[in-house]
Amino acid sequence: MTPSDWQKSSYCAQGEACIHVAADQHSVALTESSDPSGAILRTSPTAWAALVRTVKETHDRA
Repeated sequence: MTPSDWQKSSYCAQGEACIHVAADQHSVALTESSDPSGAILRTSPTAWAALVRTVKETHDRA
């Protein structure tokens, strides 16, 4: 994935504590803005969708 593929989280506060996400049809990648060339977590679109759904459901109950 190229740098132009990365999108900053809409929940990002100001500063360097942000999550960046890039996706294609086969994988979803996450990295932190303070070191975008550092560790990259990769997962499947199905697993990513399940995580996002769970976080949203948990947030809605809070």
